[in-house]
Amino acid sequence: MKHLIIAGLFTTVAGACMAGDQAVTHPYDGSFDDAAFAVENAIIGRGLVIDYVSHTGEMLNRTGADVGSTKQLFNEADVFLFCSAQLSRKVMEADPMNIAHCPYGIFVADQGGDVMIGYRTYPEGAMQEVQSMLEDIVQEALE
Repeated sequence: MKHLIIAGLFTTVAGACMAGDQAVTHPYDGSFDDAAFAVENAIIGRGLVIDYVSHTGEMLNRTGADVGSTKQLFNEADVFLFCSAQLSRKVMEADPMNIAHCPYGIFVADQGGDVMIGYRTYPEGAMQEVQSMLEDIVQEALE
């Protein structure tokens, strides 16, 4: 199950630079490590638990040659996976199929020295409250 979640989030991270309608990204004025630390603190500071950190950039760099690629997509890229029991219950009571969007993820990526923080976009309706929470977390990390 974790592999499917990670694969889905990888698709989001990789697509963020190509399709602005799939992800919201914000440039970070600082290092990748500082951005990752800021995101982690912003999530934990809200009383949320990070379930998993996917080190997507490391995986891509490590496996590129194995899949016949020499292209480096990211210097570094991590995806922080977490959930909010209160907000998840609310959006799933509105529509139980919103389970498809859980857990939520915020990514930090360094592409050629340009660091960004972002998250996938969500459909209209109840999931916009989740998107708003993600934006609030990102904005806190950017401060």
